[in-house]
Amino acid sequence: MAEPSIYDEIELEDLTYHPSTTLYTYPCPCGDQFEITLQDLRDGEEIAVCPSCSLMIRVIFEPSDLQAEESQKEESTAMAVEVAA
Repeated sequence: MAEPSIYDEIELEDLTYHPSTTLYTYPCPCGDQFEITLQDLRDGEEIAVCPSCSLMIRVIFEPSDLQAEESQKEESTAMAVEVAA
């Protein structure tokens, strides 16, 4: 099977995580967003696709990065909730 044509390689820390949907996004040149779910990353998938065009990016990460990102995001959310309360 041929390797997909990758537009760019992006570090996980450069993607935006959306806790409510467990979705990571990154701006696409077409104006939409590359998307990949946390579960896809956990399953070893590393290609994020743009739903509006044919571009794809490779997400550079280590499995331990997912746990660190998740913990950091949960702590930030918990702090925001405490401040709001």
